[in-house]
Parts: sequence; structure tokens; C-alpha cells
Amino acid sequence: MDSGTHLMLSVLFGSFGIGYFIYGKKQVMFMPMIAGIVLCVFPYFISNSYLLGGVGIILMALPFLIRG
Repeated sequence: MDSGTHLMLSVLFGSFGIGYFIYGKKQVMFMPMIAGIVLCVFPYFISNSYLLGGVGIILMALPFLIRG
């Protein structure tokens, strides 16, 4: 995949991260807040688009798998 795909995935996961963070803050739930922060930050550290997509999907599913 090229850099355009990486850019679009980064924007997508960052958008979901902002949504998770706002939801977690309003509901006073720490797991969605932490997942939101990580979703906003992790694209800066991963340069492989396939790995970026895989980690992003896992991080998006994590608040639903871990209730607490």
C-alpha cells in the first residue's frame, strides 16, 4: 500500500479515537478514554499500512471486549 492509504487509515483511526475519547469522558468510563487516546497516537509510530489497519481494528474492538 502507498502513503495515501496510510494517511487515510491514520485519519480514520484518529477520528474514531476522538469519538471514543469523548464518549468515555461523558460516560466516565476509562477504557474508551484510554482506547481513544491510543487510537489518536499510535499511527505516528507504525509505518506499515497492514499493521496499522490490524492494530487499529484491535484497538477499536478492545473497549467492547474489556468491560470495566
